[in-house]
Amino acid sequence: MDLAVLGFVIAFVALVGGFLMEGGHATALLQPTAAVIVFGGTIGATIFSFTFNDLKQVPQLLRVSFFSNIPEPIETIELIVSLADEARREGLLHLENRLGDIDDPFLRKGIQLVVDGTDPELVRSILEAELYAAQERHSMGAGIFEAAGGYAPTMGIIGTVMGLVHVLSSIESPESLGPAIGVAFIATLYGVASANIFWLPLAAKLQNLSKKEMLHRQLMLEGIVSLQAGYNPILIRERLTAFLKPEARREEERSRSEEE
Repeated sequence: MDLAVLGFVIAFVALVGGFLMEGGHATALLQPTAAVIVFGGTIGATIFSFTFNDLKQVPQLLRVSFFSNIPEPIETIELIVSLADEARREGLLHLENRLGDIDDPFLRKGIQLVVDGTDPELVRSILEAELYAAQERHSMGAGIFEAAGGYAPTMGIIGTVMGLVHVLSSIESPESLGPAIGVAFIATLYGVASANIFWLPLAAKLQNLSKKEMLHRQLMLEGIVSLQAGYNPILIRERLTAFLKPEARREEERSRSEEE
């Protein structure tokens, strides 16, 4: 698990804690009717916006958001360099014996294409199509939560308006007007808060993970086509380290110099 849960807890505690520090009471924030209107309306509108096939991936998207595990690029670079070294010594067909050791399906597919003798331009074209399709799937997943984040504040306003209509219909009791208006505005609070500490952060997290995964796969693609072209493993390493962050690149260079 990464810091997603911690971030959500900090945001939630900060909002509720700030309210309590101002002298508010926690029970004032608990309004089941407002919760039904806001969360029910948000979920219903989101379901209306997407197909069943889009929505059935939501449990997996939540799991990815809270338990993401993207391999370190340096590990992939080491694997590709070792494959290139073996291919240079034993030939490309020898890599068929290593397919079982490759966990990533994208990398395994690329090496399989190379072993099968696929034209280099076709290899790149196939893998780029894979990248595009994956990016579209990721965009759709993030779009679900982004849409929910857009609907939630509006549902909150609708809930508040409905509450005010109810308040104004019983204006004969002026002494209860203030508390009733406060209760009505809880719906707006639910809508805005849920959008900004849950729905929209989830969408941003998925977009961020998608960018990292796409960069990682681009690294794999360049490694595969370089391996197929028969480049020296040292040159392949130099080419792929361009995908690393500066600090990771320095660390990789330092570990290599220590090995030498």
